Amino acid sequence: MFDIALNEPQRRAQPMSFTPMIAPEIYARHPTFHLLSIVVRNAEVGVPQAPALADVIAAAEQAALGDDARRDAHLAAWAEAYRAFGANANRTPCSAAALLKRIRKDGSLPRISPLVDAYNAVSGLYGVPVGGEDLDHYQGLPRLLIATGAEPFDTVQQGEPVTEHPEPGEVVWCDDAGVTCRRWNWRQGRRTMVTTASRSLWIVLEALEPMPSERLRAAGAQLTGVIEALCPNAQIEIAGLNTSTCCLSRAVEKN
Repeated sequence: MFDIALNEPQRRAQPMSFTPMIAPEIYARHPTFHLLSIVVRNAEVGVPQAPALADVIAAAEQAALGDDARRDAHLAAWAEAYRAFGANANRTPCSAAALLKRIRKDGSLPRISPLVDAYNAVSGLYGVPVGGEDLDHYQGLPRLLIATGAEPFDTVQQGEPVTEHPEPGEVVWCDDAGVTCRRWNWRQGRRTMVTTASRSLWIVLEALEPMPSERLRAAGAQLTGVIEALCPNAQIEIAGLNTSTCCLSRAVEKN
């Protein structure tokens, strides 16, 4: 069984259409884990640049060069969480730590596409792992669970598609077809990756103590603000989920 969050009534009483499911074992091991789930429909991944995107990218690149006690404490918590399920956080760091290292090495945020750049910039700025999935290639609801080792994970090695399997005990995101992201938020699979053809996206921001819910919500608000600037016709749903299974959500509709 999984804990499923229920949405509070909103202005239009719209339910969250794509609610993540968290295995109880995750909260038993990591009781401070909380996330923001963002669904974007009518997205335009390859949309032209907007000033709001340039601003957040510049802020992320500048922040990466300096010290940030809140960011670094949060990344340290993720490194500890990785070690708890047997991963080497130095060799396979969480996505936010890997992105920060890349920015410091190259001097700039890696550019993929405007919408992907937006959530990568927020990830680097706040030190929060952020992942994006193509909902049209998703099968069922996302589930965060402890892997048995039998689950398939589609990836690429030396330019060729291959199927791997997570280590038993590894924390993974899955859908009905298999693993969509290994080692919690380390590496996403190919099947559900966001491309310029993607029109429906699921974006997840993940946090552990010491990041408070207010800071996570601030990261989500900055991200959705940039998405709205890039994609003014998008419909955006936001939901927060934590160990109490209370989901605080809002729906934003554009005509």
